[in-house]
Amino acid sequence: MSASVTSLCASSDAVPDLFKSEADALDHARSILAVTDAEASIYRRSLSDLASHYERLMRETRRLIGRSDRAEREMNLLNAQLQTLAHQLEYRATHDALTGVLNRGAIIDLTVKALQESGAVMVVLDIDHFKHVNDEFGHPAGDAVIQGIVGCLRQVVEDIGMIGRVGGEEFTVLITGEKLARGLELAEAMRDAIATHQFADPVNRQITASFGVSASPSGTTFECAYGSADAALYRAKRSGRNRVEIAGN
Repeated sequence: MSASVTSLCASSDAVPDLFKSEADALDHARSILAVTDAEASIYRRSLSDLASHYERLMRETRRLIGRSDRAEREMNLLNAQLQTLAHQLEYRATHDALTGVLNRGAIIDLTVKALQESGAVMVVLDIDHFKHVNDEFGHPAGDAVIQGIVGCLRQVVEDIGMIGRVGGEEFTVLITGEKLARGLELAEAMRDAIATHQFADPVNRQITASFGVSASPSGTTFECAYGSADAALYRAKRSGRNRVEIAGN
């Protein structure tokens, strides 16, 4: 490679020195200062030149500080937007889009963790004759019923347990710890809240749900705990619906 080409490549890769002229002016002022017998006019010109470069340096510094502040504000804004997006994505990954309660995967994960650590009460419920609602009034009305059901569950459960939608019209309420009596009490309260809820037009009729409750000690598998509650649920269905059954009874 020729010397001229090498020089061109080197200059294109070099980082430009924004303050080269100020550095040169400073070097020049130092050289004048080193002359002990220079005329006063030379000192004045050197001082004037140095002041001029200092003013430019201050302007450039303010500009760079302003740019840095803007960049920092933009970075902070971007970080906030990214955090908001991350929270939104996490929420959508763990919550049911129609109702806002936990989705199947999230409630299963939390139940598995509870069963490993402290045991859990599982309340499994299914809306009675929900297919008739969809067939008679259409799916939008069915969605409204599901949302109404969730409203009833939230009123009763509040912060005592966690609600998850595990299927179209099937829900699970998780209560950590082995408190079967508390689970049974909540299940009865949820059943009553749903049975007495006034659903809006076009449904405008009583909707009920059937419940199965199981209590499992720590170390129980999810399949065993859920299977017990599910068996109790179907016993409630076979016994006339709109009722609560306990696993093992």
